[in-house]
Amino acid sequence: MSNSILTLGGITRYAAALWQNSNAFLQTIDKQYDNQYGVEGAKIGSPLQIRLPNDYVAQTGPAITPQATNEVSVTMTLATQKTVPISFTSADQALKMDDYAERVLAPAINVLAGAVAADIMNTALGARQMVANLSGSTLQTPNPETVLMAGAQLDLAAAPRNRRIAMIDPLTQARLVSSMAGYFNPQRKISDQFETGMISEDTLGFDWYSDQTILKPTTGAYTTATTVNGASQTGNTLVVAALGAGVTLNQGDVINIAGVHAVNPITKVSTGQLANFVVTANVAAGATSIPIYPAITPPSGSTPVAYQTVDASPANGATISLVMGGSSGVVSGAETYRKNLFYYPQAFAMATADLPIYGKGIVNAARAVYKGTSLRIVQAYDVYADQLVTRIDVLYGSLCVRPDWVVTVPDIL
Repeated sequence: MSNSILTLGGITRYAAALWQNSNAFLQTIDKQYDNQYGVEGAKIGSPLQIRLPNDYVAQTGPAITPQATNEVSVTMTLATQKTVPISFTSADQALKMDDYAERVLAPAINVLAGAVAADIMNTALGARQMVANLSGSTLQTPNPETVLMAGAQLDLAAAPRNRRIAMIDPLTQARLVSSMAGYFNPQRKISDQFETGMISEDTLGFDWYSDQTILKPTTGAYTTATTVNGASQTGNTLVVAALGAGVTLNQGDVINIAGVHAVNPITKVSTGQLANFVVTANVAAGATSIPIYPAITPPSGSTPVAYQTVDASPANGATISLVMGGSSGVVSGAETYRKNLFYYPQAFAMATADLPIYGKGIVNAARAVYKGTSLRIVQAYDVYADQLVTRIDVLYGSLCVRPDWVVTVPDIL
């Protein structure tokens, strides 16, 4: 019996299902789609407001001072349209769906999903938590203690514990498997590791995934430490003594300030650890300020405040260290590393909107939504080549909504 011609609607629904399973990172993050922005004719640039949890301060005693509710929100913009354009003959469309999916759809969706995943991973450059296995200032491969410390950092940030994700580079996984073998219990996990060469789920507090789209950023050439210029600073800009000749910081670099400690987000009590701040834009040599996240928000005197991030403002002359610089606080030169991510899924958000469906005739189009993602496929027939020219599109926005719920665990190249 000959195969029936596939319909574009069936192809699109199948493509949307393939998307869900084509990339490990995209499987684990928060994906949103609803009528607020999943509407016909959505355009690049449409903004979405995402509210963050409100913060308050506990009070003691019968007398109270009512606190204002100062809601904080972040803007996610439907800023990116990615597509994979392909062509194939009309005979190809007479294949069975499984054959068609294997030959045409799966490779195209894999490329599209990988490109989107890499783009969303770039938002992790805003994550300020970093746990590095360092020997002096030399980066080493992560070990079990590094993983446990990543979990502790998520605990200190009040991240939920019910499903934490370790998204690691394939080479990092290969390096970690042997060093973590003695930590696997019960015996079933040791067997799984031996048989698959992969770290099993629910190990050291994380579900483990390997993804080849893990970023490989490069630090700035922070070869000489600079210092704070001016006491009692607050906010997202840190005024510093001018960076020396050839000394730079890159977006995504994580720094500490001597004497400035992080606080528990619930109790506002110091954790005893230096607060991490991520550099939010490249800083050139000679610069006298560093843009940072989160904002420096100290207590008011000895009284805790909402959204407090540190136990005290920096002192004038306090040394600024690069976390990747280890005990010395500086690096010998710019260093490229594998940016493995340990996170709670709702740290990241991706939203998709419906791209428009145009008229019938020369152009055929279909759209499908599957588990929070909207895909569109459009076909046009080339009569001279007897080919269907096809494009698969997704319109999306993405954001690292809760940067404190992401811990970077760097690995050597």
